[in-house]
Amino acid sequence: MKKNSTSMKNSPYSVEERFVRYVQIDTTADPNSPSFPSSEKQKDLSHLLVKELKALGIEDAESDQWGYVYATIPATSAKENIPTICFCSHMDTAPDCSGTNVKPIIHRNYTGAPITLPDDPTQIITTEKHAYLKEKIGDDLITASGLTLLGADDKAGVAIIMDLAEQLMKKKDIPHGKIRILFTPDEEVGRGVEQLDMEKLCADFGYTLDSGELGAIEDESFSADAMTFVITGVSAHPGYAKGKMVHAMKVASAFVDALPKDEWSPESTRDREGFVHPTAITGGLEEVTVSFIIRDHITAKLSEYETRLEGILKETITKFPGATYTSKVTEQYRNMKEIIQDVPFVTNYAIEAMENAGITPKPTIIRGGTDGSRMSFMGLPCPNIFTGEMAIHSRHEYVSIQDMQKAVDTLVELVQIWEKH
Repeated sequence: MKKNSTSMKNSPYSVEERFVRYVQIDTTADPNSPSFPSSEKQKDLSHLLVKELKALGIEDAESDQWGYVYATIPATSAKENIPTICFCSHMDTAPDCSGTNVKPIIHRNYTGAPITLPDDPTQIITTEKHAYLKEKIGDDLITASGLTLLGADDKAGVAIIMDLAEQLMKKKDIPHGKIRILFTPDEEVGRGVEQLDMEKLCADFGYTLDSGELGAIEDESFSADAMTFVITGVSAHPGYAKGKMVHAMKVASAFVDALPKDEWSPESTRDREGFVHPTAITGGLEEVTVSFIIRDHITAKLSEYETRLEGILKETITKFPGATYTSKVTEQYRNMKEIIQDVPFVTNYAIEAMENAGITPKPTIIRGGTDGSRMSFMGLPCPNIFTGEMAIHSRHEYVSIQDMQKAVDTLVELVQIWEKH
């Protein structure tokens, strides 16, 4: 059964038009940059959003020196003591795939047929590769052109929050408390809240708009550490190296090769199974750095994984006499459930809002993290709500316009539920 297609001409929403504009602004984060934000071009979107928020009548909209956007939608309810709610999305896009010169293409009334992306005809989006597409027949989809990612992660969330702001500023009869808007840089490189001013944000509870399928509500994420090993070999002239040289790169290669092949990795795990994942090997003969990310939903397991991983290196290095190593563990984020379990109503209100909007809620765990994972531990319990973004970090990325519109409907219901309760 096909669903009704909604075009921009007769739509009460602004989310489509906003999204198409936002994705054409290159905001790719740079994982190798020490600056914040990691790429100055992220501020191009920050400045545009502030301009648009001010045009809606939101007078306090601002972008600070770090590129964060803060804004307030004033309360319309006369009730006192309504919690201040924050809606947050990130502006940057992942460095995994190019975000330069994104060309968004709208595919009206999707039929279920393969979508060939015109700038690279080898890039074909099919229901066989992307099962969720089977549920989107009749929807209007947006893709990129084949050479870049789309940027729905998380500009779909940005467009949804901006559409919400427009609706609430125009429809003063919708009862709600004070709402804070937050747009962040550098979420994709794990630094999204590094310079966030929680005192300035001044909110009681929050929601990130950064999940995928229609109805998804996530209040449980991975806990995450980074682990780095510096392996030191023994340098010698290659012409006279017999019995002397210990090649650090070969030690590192043997170490990575010794990792389990059918478990404990992203490509072999799902659901609540954790993993270790090598992300980079850099260096040469004398010294090599091997970087890992460590993930599990149970925080205590991270130290178990780190001990096991170091054990694999210790075993490997016995085969290379003279080689040594050092290791370092850096905490990245923790499972937001550890905080949200004490305030379950935050998730329950989002579920109620979806039901009020005619959406079937899909409570889901995140095999990853969001800005909300860290903000939850900074005093802002912050589940994650769907946006429709799918096939993220790839040239097959797509989003349903109707999913984005349903997210706007959910937020309109949600602010009223907070006012009611």
